Amino acid sequence: MTIRTRLVEYQHEHLTLEGLLAWDDAIGTPGPAVAISHTWAGRSPFEEEKAIALARQGYVGFAIDMYGKGVLGTTPEENTALMTPLMENRALLQARIGKAVDVLRQQEEVDPARVAAIGFCFGGLCVLDLARSGSDVAGVASFHGLFGAPANTRGNTISARVLCLHGYDDPMAEPPAMLELAAELTAAGADWQIHAYGNTMHAFTNPAADNPAMGTVYSPAADRRSSAALEDFLQEVFA
Repeated sequence: MTIRTRLVEYQHEHLTLEGLLAWDDAIGTPGPAVAISHTWAGRSPFEEEKAIALARQGYVGFAIDMYGKGVLGTTPEENTALMTPLMENRALLQARIGKAVDVLRQQEEVDPARVAAIGFCFGGLCVLDLARSGSDVAGVASFHGLFGAPANTRGNTISARVLCLHGYDDPMAEPPAMLELAAELTAAGADWQIHAYGNTMHAFTNPAADNPAMGTVYSPAADRRSSAALEDFLQEVFA
């Protein structure tokens, strides 16, 4: 096993973006790939480590960029300011993550017919919107993602398989929102799963999350269980 990484610069609507690609060079042939959509802070070591972990599992991992090259928030206020323009323009959000998937498919290490996407927090919403937009990715997996549906995808059919890994006590997506998402996915004809983890808040995969007042708390059990669920999901969608 020889894990390699490289930065991939690309453009979307005059904005320069930069993602990190990770792959096992020992494999030698184009393989299945997974785009990783970042939290509200921007592309950080957290997502880059996820890309490398996926490379160790035999996938090509691509930690994508939704904000712009080198843009990374450091406070909740900065993160909100970065996320809000995309939350308020979901068509732009969908186009930007769609561009990242297109760029991933163009990499020589990637089998363009076998691509999926995962996302964390804000990134979870991004990958759900990717599926809602009608993308032909094999599947999307949302980790403690936001669920609110955009207005511009009503009536669309969702062909991507969908997996949501969710803390039942997440204050940013409470149980009624989970039921609304289930109804939405059913109406869109999606092959969907929602795994809800009890006594679990937002950001449960992030070991640095420790703010009960904000509702962001790491859960080793939910982290482990959601990782296993993702492994099974990727094996299924790429079979």
